[in-house]
Amino acid sequence: MNTVTDPVVAMPDVQSSVDTRHVAIQRVGVRGVRHPMLIAAGDESQPTVADWEMTVALPAHEKGTHMSRFVALLEAHRREAMTPVLFCKMAQGMLELLGAEQGDIRARFPYFLTKVAPVSEVSSLMDYEVSWKCVARSAHGDAAATQAFELTVLVPVTSLCPCSKAISEYGAHNQRSHVSVTLTYSDPALVDVDHLIRSVEAQASCELWGLLKRTDEKYVTERAYENPKFVEDLVRDVATTVRGLSGVTGYRVEAENFESIHNHSAYAVVYG
Repeated sequence: MNTVTDPVVAMPDVQSSVDTRHVAIQRVGVRGVRHPMLIAAGDESQPTVADWEMTVALPAHEKGTHMSRFVALLEAHRREAMTPVLFCKMAQGMLELLGAEQGDIRARFPYFLTKVAPVSEVSSLMDYEVSWKCVARSAHGDAAATQAFELTVLVPVTSLCPCSKAISEYGAHNQRSHVSVTLTYSDPALVDVDHLIRSVEAQASCELWGLLKRTDEKYVTERAYENPKFVEDLVRDVATTVRGLSGVTGYRVEAENFESIHNHSAYAVVYG
């Protein structure tokens, strides 16, 4: 029996056609992509699911970028234990894959640390929101390829009001607070997420744990009472800590106290 094979039909590549409007696009790509990610954490790899945003610059003469290639890049790195250094290499590889001069990749994901309760010493996981961002530029003329890495962590803590403690005969109001720290690094190899989280927690009235026994509850209540912090204290103390970390070239520290005696938050931000 003879088999008839249809000839390969050339399909038009519309994205690669010339655009005549002469308007360059600074960032075009995909966002809101939920995709697995492996994070290198010590001797092990921590699996998580990240929310990805991947974009490149599009020259004025090009009609469109190749959107499918962004997801293909994620698939190519899905089983790789990611570090900030490899993340930046991935961003550089994106430029080659898309034929772009510059672009950036952002991944936001839950990150877990094993914490030991202060008295009972029971272990439990504590989750934090972490974001990595790399802005890459390809080699051009005499200029070498470059990338800048940015790390953001959101650390939940406890804060206790110094004023409430000072004016009350007993007790003081406290609240849960979110401290968000964004750091820019000169070298992604110097990033230490675990150390940063613990450094931020150390500046709060008290840190949080996923699991506490009664003896631990007594400890954290008294610890916060002995260490009151205004929202202003919180951002200043964290800023003083993070700006001295190795490789940090810029920082932004935000703190939001979800007040327990008001229907609004106290907020402060410092950057440098």
